[in-house]
Amino acid sequence: MIRLSFITDKFGRPMHDLRISVIDRCNFRCTYCMPKEIFGRDFAFMPREQLLSFEEIERLARIFIDLGVKKIRLTGGEPLLRRDLPVLIEKLTAIDGLEDIGLTTNGSLLGNMAQKLKDAGLKRVNVSLDALDDTLFKSINDSNVGPERILKGIQKAKEVGLEVKVNMVVKKGMNDGEIVPMARYFKEQGISLRYIEFMDVGQSNGWNFEKVITKKEIFNQLKQQFELEPLDAAYIGEVAKRYRYKGTDAEVGFITSVSESFCSTCTRARIAADGKMYTCLFATNGFDFRELLRSGKSNEEIKAAITDVWNNRGDRYSDERTEETARNKKKIEMSYIGG
Repeated sequence: MIRLSFITDKFGRPMHDLRISVIDRCNFRCTYCMPKEIFGRDFAFMPREQLLSFEEIERLARIFIDLGVKKIRLTGGEPLLRRDLPVLIEKLTAIDGLEDIGLTTNGSLLGNMAQKLKDAGLKRVNVSLDALDDTLFKSINDSNVGPERILKGIQKAKEVGLEVKVNMVVKKGMNDGEIVPMARYFKEQGISLRYIEFMDVGQSNGWNFEKVITKKEIFNQLKQQFELEPLDAAYIGEVAKRYRYKGTDAEVGFITSVSESFCSTCTRARIAADGKMYTCLFATNGFDFRELLRSGKSNEEIKAAITDVWNNRGDRYSDERTEETARNKKKIEMSYIGG
């Protein structure tokens, strides 16, 4: 298949990556993402009919790929809560032109689903794990699930042949004491660990600059224990700043949205579970493609709408972030838009 259309935004940034949230529900209540005091028992999640169907997701994905998207990542909420998810993965992997498909998960259901995901065509998983200490991890996810369950899921994913990376959100006063233990454990496992600076996504996580542990601070802790050498970016728009433990193939990386913005090379579009398209993780408003899909619009009309949204994209929130904008700008919740 020869793609005829490649689109860029106001700053010349192409659209290469598409993140698709398949569900807004999660079985964890992480204090920095879906705190129980807001996302409690009575919280109204999307009814099934508001979620994009697998056929609608596949149709949108085909159009996005025709416009230049090369990589798709499935997110949530917790995407493994979406019934029959391997069926969707089979549909997406069959699309000509898609080069890579991955999934971000909290890992709690991964052990039971890893083989089905691999058989469906999934290539890699990013597993969120913020601590190895049992008591601390349970206090963070507020769901009484310990790290052992997540580690077993990671091991199963490796056994079936999925590439695994681990994501750790680091927040001052929460889990900064786990920085070195996490590095040591996953270095021995040969699994890449990504430290993510605590970000001001959404309105409910109580973010401020004082709670951020920067990449520089994390790196300074690591270099006291390990010898690290920098790695070149693997592709244009790669978000993580990667290092290798000298003498090994094990890597560690940093997602530096707060201290070292990467807006200038951001190539990501996002589709929320209800079909709204967002051009930034910190966006306020989205464009409703579910309405277009369900109102009989042609693929060419939908393609034109996507092109218009991306051509007018001027997002560079992390470049412009201040205490004031972080406090006052209304932003979509992480559980709704996906990571």
